[in-house]
Amino acid sequence: MAKYVFFLGCIAPLRYPGIEKSTKVVCEKLGIELVDFEDASCCPAPGVIRAFSKKSWLAAAARNLALAEKMGLDIITICNGCYGSLFDAAHELNNDEAKRAEVNKILAEIGLEYKGTINVFHFADVLFREVGIDKIKAAVTNPLDYKVGTFYGCHFLKPSKYKSIDNPEDPRMLDDLVEATGATSVPRAKKMMCCGAGGGVRSGQGELALKHTRENLENMSAAGTEYIVDVCPFCHLQFDSSQGELGFNIPVLHLSQLFGIAMGMDAKELGLGAHKVPVKL
Repeated sequence: MAKYVFFLGCIAPLRYPGIEKSTKVVCEKLGIELVDFEDASCCPAPGVIRAFSKKSWLAAAARNLALAEKMGLDIITICNGCYGSLFDAAHELNNDEAKRAEVNKILAEIGLEYKGTINVFHFADVLFREVGIDKIKAAVTNPLDYKVGTFYGCHFLKPSKYKSIDNPEDPRMLDDLVEATGATSVPRAKKMMCCGAGGGVRSGQGELALKHTRENLENMSAAGTEYIVDVCPFCHLQFDSSQGELGFNIPVLHLSQLFGIAMGMDAKELGLGAHKVPVKL
């Protein structure tokens, strides 16, 4: 059985705990063991912390990496921002001894050291690459007939030079994962457009964020989308919390929740009561 330490991030446990629950249940059904990540901090958010102080960002991320390394486990995330931050930090530190030595001087003050042996993976990548579509299909007990608008987000596939997960401009992986449940992934205009929230835009320039969100929702609505399926709780928050103001009503599901529905979880287990846009099973 594959085994990872489970990095929750901030948004899921605070706003959408059903994403955590559904991820754990789905992974167990698919033969992936998730270990709780005790004492983890924020990743930290790359669009904010790294923009102001790369040294602080790298040290904070390295602390999380060092804790996972002490456990002897690679990290799995359910958030694009957390994935981007921890993956980027691990890539830099694993491939630059001088930078790792500089960061370790800071970590030494709290009794930690990062040796450069940890890898960081996204939940969706692990499902596609390690579990595989056939095994996911075999675990589906409640086939779905949803018309889904897949939302990849910005940090999942890029920087593609290092991640090499899928074609960053025309990906299919999330669409294939969605369709493993029986649902249909519907094509739309500007599929790879940002949700509008990342990089501090949601907090600093709310109207600009909503402009991006509105265009995404217009494109999804025009394509006949019945559900939005994302792989990032921050994108999830932006779409779920903004639709009332923007005049849309398309239910939003994290990929783990979509799989949870397809594998027989109920609304309470999925945490659907926390959603602003009602999700009807």
